[in-house]
Amino acid sequence: MTTVVLKMLCVLLCAVFASADVLPMADFDIEKMGGKWYLIGFATNSKWFVNNKADMKMGTAMMRPTEDGDLDLSYASMNSDVNGSCWRMTHLAKKTETPGRFVFHSQRWGNDNDMRVVDAKYDEYGLIHTIKTKEGISEVLNKLYSRSAVLSDDLKEKFRQFSLDNGILEENIAILPSVGECPDVEVLQSQTTSASQTISTEKPL
Repeated sequence: MTTVVLKMLCVLLCAVFASADVLPMADFDIEKMGGKWYLIGFATNSKWFVNNKADMKMGTAMMRPTEDGDLDLSYASMNSDVNGSCWRMTHLAKKTETPGRFVFHSQRWGNDNDMRVVDAKYDEYGLIHTIKTKEGISEVLNKLYSRSAVLSDDLKEKFRQFSLDNGILEENIAILPSVGECPDVEVLQSQTTSASQTISTEKPL
């Protein structure tokens, strides 16, 4: 057991050290990041993900640039239950002095997030690297977004290699399966809430 714990600690530390050299992309354009994305790639050595990755599904994200240069993030994904329920999560990522780098704090999960847009072809994909820190312990999370629910093999490999370079284990790099989309919040608000549609506000992502 001690050997396993030490191995995991080493993996986490290596991933964090590798992240120190990950910089936001050059010529970042926040306006072009705006709009709807599909969250398809997910990679992290986080214990939560390791324990739950089999149940994770493709989700959607809305990114809205604010007048102050921040990025309003809204996520939604279908749960694995038979009722068609959804979980939802929102964050306001605050800009930093470095274009393409944002920070936010999750009150629910008590972690600080250092988010960097490391690569994007705005009409096709976006690759985001986040360092999540809680109680002095940091973990790395890579997300691959696509404008389409279908991802090319080249992008899958690009995401895989980037994650491996960040110290994420091969088995912790996932391309999430699609199970449909949650309705927009605006649609939900205009309808009577049904027993088959439950919403949770956040997961530890």
